[in-house]
Amino acid sequence: MAITKTGSRIRRLGAIAAMALVLAALTMVGCSSSNAGSQSSSQAANLQGQQLNIYCGAGMTEPFQKIADLFTEETGCEMNVTYANAAQIQTQITTTNEGDFFIAGSKEELKPVESAVASSEDLVKHIPVLAVPASNPANITGIASLANAQRVLVGDPESTPIGKIAKKALTDAELWDSLMSSGVITTTTTAPQIATALANGEGDAGIVWKENVKGDGVSIVDTSDLDALVKVIPAAQLTCAQDVAAVSAFKDFLQTDAVWDIWASYGYERA
Repeated sequence: MAITKTGSRIRRLGAIAAMALVLAALTMVGCSSSNAGSQSSSQAANLQGQQLNIYCGAGMTEPFQKIADLFTEETGCEMNVTYANAAQIQTQITTTNEGDFFIAGSKEELKPVESAVASSEDLVKHIPVLAVPASNPANITGIASLANAQRVLVGDPESTPIGKIAKKALTDAELWDSLMSSGVITTTTTAPQIATALANGEGDAGIVWKENVKGDGVSIVDTSDLDALVKVIPAAQLTCAQDVAAVSAFKDFLQTDAVWDIWASYGYERA
């Protein structure tokens, strides 16, 4: 899978406008409105001309890009985000010693680069689900029924968190070896690829993240089989981060209600 990067910028607050805001704040001491506390410190920060370099799991591309764009909109900070699978990101971090944050698919994905992690904060739950084409032609009702499937799509267990989860779930159900030896299992590099393939009728079922299931072509099987494998998405600040002001502002921003609303709109739950 090709690694993709995105960036965004907004205009700088004019010096006069900024001064006006400061004066207004001074005159309002002691009589702030009740909702003032809901604003994040990043909203007041002027980070125009500064930038953050962030690694993020490919499965979180859509929600995290909205989060990055909103941070740019509020602060002027340029956000350079690299989206890739965990193995690719881990390799980049260890070989380049560059970057400010790693938004990983699970805490486990930080272990190979733990020497490069300065601190880590929990963001939201990453929920694995069993997905099928909308019509569910193979009548999949749970992990056990995958024994009768003709094609099961999973992430690469060597390089992706969702692939590791799929292998564990199928191994625990004593299905992994038999499905692999019979050629039923097909691996992909990212969870979104699995959801897209299922929507196109290219498989009987697949294990993906909850947020990957969108649109009319794919649906989630109502089963509790994967509940014990829910993960937590961490935001790891890297030791090579250099822009203290931008890093601090973004860490605060990640804990705001505005960011939570974006996660929630994609089906994530609070950690």
